Amino acid sequence: MKGAPLAERIRDQVGKDVAGLGSVGLATVLLGDDPASHVYVTKKHEAAVAAGIKSIDRRLSADTPQDELLAVLEELNGDDEVDGVLVQLPLPEQIDSEAVLRAVDPMKDVDGFHPFNAGRLYAGRPTFVPATALGIILLLEDYGVELSGARAVVVGRSTIVGKPVFHLLLGANATVTVCHSRTRDLADETRGADVLVVAIGRPGLVTPDMVKEGAAVVDVGITRTDAGLVGDVVPEVAECARFLTPVPGGVGPMTIAVLLRNTVLAARYRRELLAFP
Repeated sequence: MKGAPLAERIRDQVGKDVAGLGSVGLATVLLGDDPASHVYVTKKHEAAVAAGIKSIDRRLSADTPQDELLAVLEELNGDDEVDGVLVQLPLPEQIDSEAVLRAVDPMKDVDGFHPFNAGRLYAGRPTFVPATALGIILLLEDYGVELSGARAVVVGRSTIVGKPVFHLLLGANATVTVCHSRTRDLADETRGADVLVVAIGRPGLVTPDMVKEGAAVVDVGITRTDAGLVGDVVPEVAECARFLTPVPGGVGPMTIAVLLRNTVLAARYRRELLAFP
């Protein structure tokens, strides 16, 4: 279940939408020198530029005071050329991440992390949904995986993937179980899943004996090891599963594509070309 083909179609549509809107702007804010974060932000900007989106890249030192960061966000919130604003996580220790995420204008919150947007997802009236979570659902739908009536199990309860995926699956009429570090018998839970989403960051956590024959398995985890990039699910699961996302090349391409789609959505809302749901 590869993400690249669908991600390419989404990016192509984003390019057409941007051309129709005339101008769309995406701003990112990155603090510190974390190599992985710099790679992620660079890829986001490259994809944005390729789609015709104006890219604003604000990079600050790791010791930037919180007041200075909030001032940058206030500036971007008030900039009419900026439709989407995202703050790259994680943030340095001196920064209150919750306060920063709340400071982003909810109508420019293309990451979907503001409490306003999280609350709308909880209420079943989503506006901006975290890109990885929505990308998972779109990928499952693209491969014809029936979600209505399915038993779904989500391993991981982060606010970035696990919790939003739970709400999206519930909204698609699946029966959903969320597992985490305190789950007593993880294998017993996962073996009953028609759809299994694993997003916990533990290489090789899920093995073939933990997967139902014919299940659709989405591996969100990605860890760099001496052997290369590996996921939370061992590749041998493909022998029993109907679908398995590869690592890399599964969910990853969808995340950036959906982020760009969210940016276009924000531009439409701000221009009142699309009614707020």
